[in-house]
Amino acid sequence: MFFRQLTRTLCVAAVVCTAFAGAAQAQSAGAIASARELAEIKGSIKLFDPIIIGVIENHRQVLMASNPGMARDIDAAALALRNEFAPKRAELQQELIKLYTQFFTEQELKDAVAFYKTPLGKKLLSEEPKIAESSMKVADDWSQKFAEEAMVKMRAELRKKGLNQIGRAHV
Repeated sequence: MFFRQLTRTLCVAAVVCTAFAGAAQAQSAGAIASARELAEIKGSIKLFDPIIIGVIENHRQVLMASNPGMARDIDAAALALRNEFAPKRAELQQELIKLYTQFFTEQELKDAVAFYKTPLGKKLLSEEPKIAESSMKVADDWSQKFAEEAMVKMRAELRKKGLNQIGRAHV
């Protein structure tokens, strides 16, 4: 479950980052400020929050599986690392903000901020997560139906070649 959530988060983050493709731009103070505001408005920075905790939790679980008698010490170490690595979030934020300034001019960033402050921009921000979640479900359902259809067609093609003993349990 955790890895599915982490994978979704990273996929969304990748989509957000790739959505900003364009020519590299200089990083003026104004561009950085606008990029920071845009990232905050869009919630882009929050997309990466699970990474630090997720990595620590993954390592905690691995260590617990092989050292169950050390649960208390492992939990304490994981908690200490969460606190120690909390400042890494700001480091990651800075990297994301730099990406915005590389792909957008200062004026484009200001225009984007202005757009997301409009009623339509606010609605887009509130509805995008719902659309993303729904699209994951639609794609999952569609891929299952497609997989079944592909298997039926593949078996039919093999039967044409006289291979009738294709097992159905392996679908």
